[in-house]
Amino acid sequence: MKLQPDKFDVQSITGYGPGWVGINTEKVVNSVVVGSRGERLDWNCSRFEDLTAEHFAQLAALAPELVIFGSGQRIRFPQPVWLKPMMAQRVGVETMDTQAACRTYNILAQEGRHVVAALLLEPAA
Repeated sequence: MKLQPDKFDVQSITGYGPGWVGINTEKVVNSVVVGSRGERLDWNCSRFEDLTAEHFAQLAALAPELVIFGSGQRIRFPQPVWLKPMMAQRVGVETMDTQAACRTYNILAQEGRHVVAALLLEPAA
């Protein structure tokens, strides 16, 4: 039986490491928002402590089905008040470390879901 690789015609995360992610063929070293419908935004924060409600309002404006929040090298949950715009739109939010968020984004994007990954990339130690 001949096996064909899955077609992956959306933005994919092709690698990750301390302080970086690969998006398609580009190495990104700053926090970024990437979406399965081609969305891509610089997410101007380099530490969890720098996050504000405005960062999450940017995600709600994209109107995805689901937001995956990669909270850095370890899991840290956003304050509930930051998530109000997404709750109002009935957008799901999942929080995990950034590496897990990268893997989960690829799976859901390949399924054809409108998913956005907000990836906090902290400076490498």
